[in-house]
Amino acid sequence: MDADAYCREIEAHLCRQNAGHLVRIVGPAFAMVTGWAARGIPLKVACRGIDRTVERRAAKGPGRRPLRVEFCEADVLDAFDEWRRAVGLVTAGGGAARQTDEAAAGAADSERAKSVQSLRAHLDRVVTRLTDRVADGSLSGPLESIVGRVLGELGEVRAVSRNARGETRAALVGRLQAIDGEVMTAAWAATAAEAREALRREAEQDVIAFRARMPADDYARAVEAGASRLLRDRLKLPDIVYLS
Repeated sequence: MDADAYCREIEAHLCRQNAGHLVRIVGPAFAMVTGWAARGIPLKVACRGIDRTVERRAAKGPGRRPLRVEFCEADVLDAFDEWRRAVGLVTAGGGAARQTDEAAAGAADSERAKSVQSLRAHLDRVVTRLTDRVADGSLSGPLESIVGRVLGELGEVRAVSRNARGETRAALVGRLQAIDGEVMTAAWAATAAEAREALRREAEQDVIAFRARMPADDYARAVEAGASRLLRDRLKLPDIVYLS
């Protein structure tokens, strides 16, 4: 996708999020958004960042003016940073993560500093989202069964998380990583072969901008990790792993 098309897609997404109110992306805003494309920020990741800004504004109540894309950059860069970490681009190729310029990274770091969650708050969010998935009946039988079991274990982890320190806390965090792996393994098993291949093709398009700077093994791992991220998003499964 070229920069102009990328910008039009962002404009269309922002229009939908603004309840149909079109705010044109021109001038400095256009340069900013095309800069996202030049950095290799996947369109869906940029849209995820915009959605975060929209959700935060909505939580403050109605009656606000339509959102302009300029106010979304910190969330977009934050979402991009999370995506890079999820697919392994932070260390892949010895520098792919350095594609974001220092000024933009500083803005995202400032925003991230305000959003660090406690372990207890993280577990509350995870339990709520997994409970929603079970309640809406969107998960397949075997996956729903595993998520149900995981919810029971997460309840136990949550009960001791508030006062956990040192090795106990480290053990809880390690267990969350293992639980996340179990859920995603079950999610892949519940996904048809054709759908799995489609996810991998889509993931490859997302990371292709970094291919020239990555060893083949790192690139293959990034594609697999990106496909897992897409599957997680499709099933609306939360990140159970806790990153403090």
